[in-house]
Amino acid sequence: MQPFIQLADSFLIMFYRLTGVAWADFAIGTFTLAIIALFIGETTVRLVFRFTRKHLDEKISEADKYQNLSMDALKAGNKEAYQAANKLAKEAFGHTFFQQLTLSGAFLWPVFFALAWMQQRFLEVEIPIPGTGWSLGFIGAFIIIYAAAFAFLKVLKRILFLSRTPEPRALCSEKQ
Repeated sequence: MQPFIQLADSFLIMFYRLTGVAWADFAIGTFTLAIIALFIGETTVRLVFRFTRKHLDEKISEADKYQNLSMDALKAGNKEAYQAANKLAKEAFGHTFFQQLTLSGAFLWPVFFALAWMQQRFLEVEIPIPGTGWSLGFIGAFIIIYAAAFAFLKVLKRILFLSRTPEPRALCSEKQ
């Protein structure tokens, strides 16, 4: 991991030296690092989902099928068929649950690389919390800034997505 961190260091440290004001540089650099981690994580999820979508859809269909069979058996009063179908539905649901959980992990893995790099640079840095006697280390600061970057990108995506969506009236007029 050390060579990767050294390679990333020369690029990432640029964002921590933009203004010459320590707190502003830390905020800008960490925000940029969070945006990069979010972008890499989202790209990873999209790629993994592209390759596993068919399997996930099959397992979801299987879970639905067995759940419907179990409900039909329950309505018919067939307890053995209900239990067998319900067991198969639970197994299929478990597969989909853990596959979706894995997709979540694919979203978060870049955070650990970002924190590993930050540890090399900012292990001893303490950020005071105004109005209190407390301070945050680099991990706490990163988590807060990461959450802000996530919210920022979510709003930005919504704005960009809405700006590309045609007005409903325009759709109606095109059909006529």
